[in-house]
Amino acid sequence: MHFIHEPYQPGETIAAIATPTGEGGVAIVRISGSQAIDVAERVFSGSVRSFATHTAHYGQVRNVRGERVDDALALVMLGKRSYTGEDTVEIHCHGGSLITRRVLDTVLQAGARLARPGEFTFRAYLNGKLDLAQAEAVQELISAKNERALDAAEAHLCGALSKKIGSFQLRLTRVAAILEAWVDFPEEGLEFASIDEVCDDLAEIRAEMEKLARTFHDGKIVHEGLSICLVGSPNVGKSSLMNALLDKERAIVSHIPGTTRDIVEDHFRLNGLHIKLMDTAGIREVEDLVEREGIRRSQEAMKQADLVLLVLDSSRGIGEEESDLLQQLPKAKTVAIWNKSDLPHSTLPELEFTHSVKVSATQRLGLEELHAAIDKLIWTEGPPSKEEVVITTVRHREALGKAIAACDQLISGLRSGLSPEFLTIEVRGCLNALGMILGTNVGEDILSAIFSTFCIGK
Repeated sequence: MHFIHEPYQPGETIAAIATPTGEGGVAIVRISGSQAIDVAERVFSGSVRSFATHTAHYGQVRNVRGERVDDALALVMLGKRSYTGEDTVEIHCHGGSLITRRVLDTVLQAGARLARPGEFTFRAYLNGKLDLAQAEAVQELISAKNERALDAAEAHLCGALSKKIGSFQLRLTRVAAILEAWVDFPEEGLEFASIDEVCDDLAEIRAEMEKLARTFHDGKIVHEGLSICLVGSPNVGKSSLMNALLDKERAIVSHIPGTTRDIVEDHFRLNGLHIKLMDTAGIREVEDLVEREGIRRSQEAMKQADLVLLVLDSSRGIGEEESDLLQQLPKAKTVAIWNKSDLPHSTLPELEFTHSVKVSATQRLGLEELHAAIDKLIWTEGPPSKEEVVITTVRHREALGKAIAACDQLISGLRSGLSPEFLTIEVRGCLNALGMILGTNVGEDILSAIFSTFCIGK
């Protein structure tokens, strides 16, 4: 893998389009680096060098032959007061793929290099404008699919996660100082702290790290959303329920069994979350090869989905097909739905599911109760509040796991009377693991994986 900053030289000037591709009123071409002012001076009609920082000026973009390319605004941001921590000039030109590309080409011909994915944010990280957790939050902010994800990304960008990790590091550093003192002054009889006091402090830090690590379940849901799979026998109303949840006619509804032969997907928002909803083929024993393949895909989707909605027909109850299906379902992530509740039916049997609701997909009845059941099944301890700090990436969870494991070893070693010089290794391991979240000691492969997911121009 080519690491994004391998060819990076301090001050090297880069440029890219910072706005989405397509037609629009305004587009932005961003230039950053030690020669940003010089490059802008070569292409812009005004005296860019004389512009005060954080001021905008009207003029024209001109190519190397002096020909007008576009009317534009030049916005100058100097040094540490810019996003990257370097001299930056943004050229605000007319929107549209062709004209924007022409302005960018003009800037590149004037001496800038085309930026790599995420290189502006990478430079902000290198120049101390952001730590690594905040840099990741930039991409999370851009890709947020719902309000909850947006709130979590904004909190990370403002440093909420960084402050919490920093508090762990500060308290562990104090423990490290005590251990070093025990090593350096073993005969002095200085009482920095008792072993019990140090162990109590470590246990408290460990508990807080564990609590933060547990938020990954909720944080992943907030960031990525959920996949929900509708399963059931043929003709129980899965497609009708999908249409009702989406509030549009997405799936074909027919009285003929086996109408849905492949997975039908669509997206909607539910209680502030992004949901991918999948309608699947009715599960039953069949000879038809095409329908059999559809059923196989249904079973695979059921395994992979975050939640399963088992749709049952209230008017016909539990038959042989339903009994077989009940044995296959992951009960911990399944909501049982008695559909067609508006039709005459006998007493419905009790099922081994935590949540069971009655609905009528065609009449749009019981949908609020279904929404509430899904909400209860999603969250372990209720949805996170806007103020709560949650982790949203596997990388953060793994780093916390390493820190917790090192903390466990440290506590165990202290209680068993292990020599302090050996225990300093564990406390350093704990600090290093936490440092990976903030980017104080991360390898090139990690940085490459993070910044390569960014769009060019950010």
